[in-house]
Amino acid sequence: MGRIHARRRGKSGSHRPLRTDKPDWVPLSEEEIVAKVIELAKEGHSQAMIGTILRDQYGVPDVKFMTGKSIGRILAENNLAPQIPEDLMALMRKAVRINNHLQNHPKDLGNKRGLQLVEAKIRRLIKYYKRVGKLPEDWKYSIKEAELLVR
Repeated sequence: MGRIHARRRGKSGSHRPLRTDKPDWVPLSEEEIVAKVIELAKEGHSQAMIGTILRDQYGVPDVKFMTGKSIGRILAENNLAPQIPEDLMALMRKAVRINNHLQNHPKDLGNKRGLQLVEAKIRRLIKYYKRVGKLPEDWKYSIKEAELLVR
């Protein structure tokens, strides 16, 4: 698989082993995993951090495999899901950081190009999230709005 903004090829990665039954060595039941996800979300952890904590501290290899639902779906069912998806928020944080850098260093053409690429990713993600209904149709991205949302 090639890259979007470069002419390099991608690297092959590892794949999860094919499992058909739940491992018996996992110490938590389905209900306990869901309760732990809700508890961690109420503490303010992101979805990625919740998955990492469950893997490292509680020995849960994959929340979706163990419960049948992803962390995002569990949070949405309990009205704990963020209004703006996590990946979009991370890209907006990155765009704000690059933009602040460009305010101080306006001739940094490499970062100017980097900001263009990040904002292109943001626009593609927004189009997708509007299509699937995670963002309202009238939601618009601007760097000024992103600065306010990131704070």
